[in-house]
Amino acid sequence: MITLQFLLTAFVVVIAPGTGVVYTLAMGLGRGRRAALAAAAGCTLGIVPALLAAALGLAAVLHASALLFNVVKFAGVAYLLWMAWGALRQTGALAVKPAEARGEGLMRIAWRGTLINVLNPKLSIFFLALLPPFLSGDASRATLEMTSLGGVFMALTFAVFTVYGLFAGAFRDRLLASARAKAWLNRSFAAVFATLAGRLALERA
Repeated sequence: MITLQFLLTAFVVVIAPGTGVVYTLAMGLGRGRRAALAAAAGCTLGIVPALLAAALGLAAVLHASALLFNVVKFAGVAYLLWMAWGALRQTGALAVKPAEARGEGLMRIAWRGTLINVLNPKLSIFFLALLPPFLSGDASRATLEMTSLGGVFMALTFAVFTVYGLFAGAFRDRLLASARAKAWLNRSFAAVFATLAGRLALERA
């Protein structure tokens, strides 16, 4: 079930730049290492609904229902655009700030990371396609096996995102040495998330 082939496949998927990776990098660069860890945890937690949907067969329902798929999709698009607008105004979730987030701020960062994945309807369909080839074939154990594989995928996600975030945090002080660099980062985050929103809007079930 949990084979080397699965681990390699999952690792390649996780390291590929996506919305969660970009968000974690943005938090590392914009808020520091603690914020990056919160982002990584939030993005990982956001995988749970998609994994459960795939394990319980709800992903197939989402795939079959164009209306439901589009409702979730455009909620995700709106959320990404809202984050992009906040970064552009230097006031939102992605805005580069001089101090690391602490306490309640870390909870907000984690919650936003969770929403990024929860509002991505392609994630549950992705699990529906990725996990079944690695199952044993025993129908009575399919749900348990999918959940186990998903747990390994989540662990890899958190580990890789943490590395990304800490790496970004290490360059934070250098990049924030000038107001121009700070403004450039904010505009870059806004552009990237607007692009991700556009890409999500073009996705089909």
